[in-house]
Amino acid sequence: MLRKKVVLSVNSISKSFKLPTEASHSLRTSLVNYFKGVKGYTEQHVLDDISFQVEEGDFFGIVGRNGSGKSTLLKIISKIYTPESGTVEVNGKLVPFIELGVGFNPELTGRENVFMNGALLGFSRSEVDSMYEEIVSFAELNDFMDQKLKNYSSGMQVRLAFSIAIKAKGDILILDEVLAVGDEAFQRKCFDYFAQLKRENKTVILVTHSMEQVQRFCNKAMLIDKGHKMKVGSPLEIAQIYKELNGIGVETESNNNTKKNNIALSSYFKNINQENLEFNFNLEIKQNIDDPVLTFTIHKDSGELLYRWVSDEEVDDPISIADSKINIKFLVQNIFPNGKFTTQFGVKSRDRSKEYAIFNNVCNFELINRGKSGNNIYWKPNVSFRLKK
Repeated sequence: MLRKKVVLSVNSISKSFKLPTEASHSLRTSLVNYFKGVKGYTEQHVLDDISFQVEEGDFFGIVGRNGSGKSTLLKIISKIYTPESGTVEVNGKLVPFIELGVGFNPELTGRENVFMNGALLGFSRSEVDSMYEEIVSFAELNDFMDQKLKNYSSGMQVRLAFSIAIKAKGDILILDEVLAVGDEAFQRKCFDYFAQLKRENKTVILVTHSMEQVQRFCNKAMLIDKGHKMKVGSPLEIAQIYKELNGIGVETESNNNTKKNNIALSSYFKNINQENLEFNFNLEIKQNIDDPVLTFTIHKDSGELLYRWVSDEEVDDPISIADSKINIKFLVQNIFPNGKFTTQFGVKSRDRSKEYAIFNNVCNFELINRGKSGNNIYWKPNVSFRLKK
């Protein structure tokens, strides 16, 4: 198997910042502090010997708790910061979208900011002019482009900035938790664009706190904590470690009867005449959950996501759970390549702020299908959904 082209190589990157501890208001005080060995600042080590590679076509996730050094790392990759030691090698044109408002002037109009921001990304005026209508259309700001940016809401600003970044056809797109201030409708639009990037094998680096986004889009992920690289692995593996690091309960048993937080799950898998696959889940919830969301994902054994089903995107009526029994059956056409596959079932709050239960390795299966390709698979299964009190 041919090795993919490496488009980003980060080698032993370290970075520290000096934080002042006291002010010296006179030359005398500065001299006294100098001879006493008082520096007047403390040194904060943000990144320590970080190394990793991103290959062409990777959708690479970077996760970590607040203060772990994620944003500093992206600014070094984007050449905003200079590392104290180590090197960054980029093979291609890099388009960073790191912070809301960077490169924007609030006294200029939306139109003027598009051209200025495009220039900062390295594009000529004619290049920005050719993609201007696409940028405005995606941002849905046609009626506001001649208004000054200071009159825009934060959501309007992020829509404009994100639209510029994604329409700038770079080789590597860097996104740093930028959708947190966008409204739900725009986030869905962005996620559709992410799915398109994934299908087209574009190279993307995504920093996020959302393990759902990591598992949905990424084929690889890296976890850093307190400036140290903990692991590079599959999205499913990294998501599990991240949740454990944050004290979120995760069920990892591989048997077909599991229980977590007053939520019990039984499941079974059928291979029907080699033509169809059936996944059946029986869920029993003995606690009150307002407006929950149910999730089901299938991954390659490498951790790459093949399919994702989320109830609030697929079921019209909100689910109400209070001592309920739920049966969900997925009937899927067998278009899989040869290999092993893992599945995950979850119960979350609608805003994704709570994960009531995550069941990993349920309905795992292995298939030998002659003549099937190894490419990514996208399909729409038949789903039956029953809720019993």
